[in-house]
Amino acid sequence: MSKRFTAGAVASATALALAVTGMSVPASAEPSSARTFTVVAEDGVSADAAIAAIRSAGGTVVSRSDDVGMFRVTSDRADFAAKATAATALIGATEQKAIGRKPKLDRVEQEHLLAAAAAKGAGAKRGKKMDPLDDKLWGLEMIRADKARKVEPGDRRVTVGVLDTGVDASNPDIAPNFNWALSRNFAPDMVDVDGPCEVASCLDPVGTDDGGHGTHVAGTIGAAANGFGLSGVAPNISLVELKGGQDSGYFFLEPVVNSLLHAGKVGLDVVNMSFYVDPWLYNCTANPADSPEDQAEQRATIKAMKRALNFAHDRGVTLVGALGNNHEDLGAPRTDVSSPDYGDTAPYPREIDNDSCWDLPTEGPNVISVSAVGPSGKKSDFSNYGTEQTAVAAPGGWFRDGFGTDTFRTDANMILSTYPKKVLQEEGSVDANGNIVAGFEETVFKQCKANGECGYYTYLQGTSMAAPHASGVAALIVSKHGKKERHGGFGMAPKLVEQHLYRTAAEHACPEPRLQSYANEGRDAEFDAYCAGGLNFNGFYGYGIVDAYAAVKTPLRPNARP
Repeated sequence: MSKRFTAGAVASATALALAVTGMSVPASAEPSSARTFTVVAEDGVSADAAIAAIRSAGGTVVSRSDDVGMFRVTSDRADFAAKATAATALIGATEQKAIGRKPKLDRVEQEHLLAAAAAKGAGAKRGKKMDPLDDKLWGLEMIRADKARKVEPGDRRVTVGVLDTGVDASNPDIAPNFNWALSRNFAPDMVDVDGPCEVASCLDPVGTDDGGHGTHVAGTIGAAANGFGLSGVAPNISLVELKGGQDSGYFFLEPVVNSLLHAGKVGLDVVNMSFYVDPWLYNCTANPADSPEDQAEQRATIKAMKRALNFAHDRGVTLVGALGNNHEDLGAPRTDVSSPDYGDTAPYPREIDNDSCWDLPTEGPNVISVSAVGPSGKKSDFSNYGTEQTAVAAPGGWFRDGFGTDTFRTDANMILSTYPKKVLQEEGSVDANGNIVAGFEETVFKQCKANGECGYYTYLQGTSMAAPHASGVAALIVSKHGKKERHGGFGMAPKLVEQHLYRTAAEHACPEPRLQSYANEGRDAEFDAYCAGGLNFNGFYGYGIVDAYAAVKTPLRPNARP
């Protein structure tokens, strides 16, 4: 999951009115000018009734998303949030206020850059594949995507939405498959966390990614098999940018919801979601540690996200989510000490009640939740798990895999994929001339065409990298087994995609002993993980590790059980 990066911004009150959700301040705070909120209506409340309640509380509606009962509202009243929360027609209001803490380098996804000992080499080479860097993609081999493409490389009509920080469409491996017509940016830059705006509107152009995370995800799903760079799981499908995340790695409610609504309305086939909705790791209905306003904010997030996920799913979108990097059983979560991760309140301990708290979107309705494994097939130490939420497993990388061998703590244990040159330059691994800085030769790769056009690639790890492997397989399933639909469309019911993904996954039994320790890898007892369940389904692997070849070779059985 993403929580990192730098760049971007909000430069004016007008731009701030377009900013994302998830921030709150005390209702008594004195406003310096009109403030902007996201308000969510109660179930069964009409848009007219919700708007009337908003006006009564002192707010003005500036935009609305009737499909999920969500409204963007401005108000100059210091007590607007409290009044909106008290209104029977409304669930709550979250203020869109640009105050926060700039996230640091993600300690899971870029562990290799933060390790005390530098990586010693690139690890064992694999057999030569279609593209020059494919020999480093152990994940493609593990899920047999290299064999699957000989049967079904993907159908251009199949569209996969990358709900993330953006997608760098200038990369020669992304450009052939990028769908400009359907791509959208729903997350204007915010100065406090993203940095100065690159454009006057603060709405970055489609086809750019100042965070990097989305481009990495997109490459794993569908980098072109074009004899250049590397290739993705489904190298012939169409990639659609849904920018719902800030450049800095934050994902707030309104842009995420609007991205899902767009996906449903335009008929995308698959949407990959490698994040959680900020600022709460878990959104709870009434956590006693939270203030009344924060409780209402979280109830609004839960309701809006569930409505948006159902909206997209009901319109044919297969939803895939990263299970999370907090090394915990989602059926028995630990105390949350990281929330809120944005706003004017520092994080504080929150006991998490599993029955009334949700990690969204992965615990939302109709989401295929994916855990991460390393090259050995062992659950990555950081990966969340549990029989309650794990649907399938996929290669997510694990820097510390291979204890006792010469591959231990090497970059090659991670996932290599496409990455923007600009972000690599900001991180210091590529210089101003576009050359790889000494010491990063085993971490960053550069490929250039005869015309001077270059692509860049780097390693990351996380359930963020596992989910796109599963999304790529889902896209291959739609490509192979989809049907022509009315009005000239092409697709496949999400429930059928999900069922076939589960049925064709490679079963993987729990390890013995079932209580796995990661002490050899340098982890303390908090990382110990118990694998419950049997061969067919368990908490580490769900129904198994996704298998692209089996997915395209196995006949569809609509009434079969996983």
